[in-house]
Amino acid sequence: MQSIIGILIILGCVFGAFVFHGGALSMIWQPVELVIIVGAGAGALVLGNPGHVLSELWLQVRKVMLRKKPGEDFQRQLLLLMYELLQTAAGGLKALDAHVEAPHESALFKRYPLILEEPKLLHFIVDNFRLMAMGKINAHELEGVLEQEIEAIHEELMQPAKSLAKIGEAMPGFGILAAVLGIVMTMNVVADGAAIGEIAVRVGAAMVGTFIGIFMCYGLLDPISMMMKQLVAEEMQALESVKVVLCTHVAGKPPLLAIDAGRRLVQLNIKPSFAVLEGWIDKMQNAGDPDATPQRRAGDKRVEA
Repeated sequence: MQSIIGILIILGCVFGAFVFHGGALSMIWQPVELVIIVGAGAGALVLGNPGHVLSELWLQVRKVMLRKKPGEDFQRQLLLLMYELLQTAAGGLKALDAHVEAPHESALFKRYPLILEEPKLLHFIVDNFRLMAMGKINAHELEGVLEQEIEAIHEELMQPAKSLAKIGEAMPGFGILAAVLGIVMTMNVVADGAAIGEIAVRVGAAMVGTFIGIFMCYGLLDPISMMMKQLVAEEMQALESVKVVLCTHVAGKPPLLAIDAGRRLVQLNIKPSFAVLEGWIDKMQNAGDPDATPQRRAGDKRVEA
């Protein structure tokens, strides 16, 4: 919603000021110029990127325009899911297999729908719990493996934003291209003896191409590519949080301390305190008995100062 509001502000200020100054929107509406510029940009995007990058680009643009930013509820579900999986992993490989082999059918995962809606995060969790459950890997080795995987994911997810930014940088050039073609057509009518008024209209129409190219670069594509980078950063933060939880657990720390290590990587404005995290876990554990007093599991005893 914020993205749509931002676009409306840009359009309102640019075109509203133009109309207020005495201009007519019909002067800017030049379909041929628009087809040249947008078509050249879209063609360059298709030419310069493989299919999976274009698919990811479309997905990220949709998320930027329509989605809500992950809030406290998302972080709560992620941390509690990790806690339950760590508790389940203590029961052995078979107990964990029942959930990680088919997460969309698992009763445990179904309690956390916001995580199920994030396929990249879900696959990262499931794959690495399988790896951890196999054993024979220490915390240092696991950290190295996860860092390499996260780096590869980050590089792949950043490619759409980089490609869109490049196209945005090319838009003023495509605008000049459309303007030059318009001037060429104007010269043809000059040669045919056109009136000064007609020539002025055609030159103005040609200059609209330059305006469209610059506007699309700095008013639309550059901000959208920046928002896509921020979207990727949010997704990477969730992966980093999961990585820290797994590495801390493999290092021998109890589940509560492992989850707290992941909590520390949460974005500052939505990061829960340690007390809030404990409250979430206590509420989850005592959900079946409303009269029960909050207690930690045996493996989660508080570390005394």
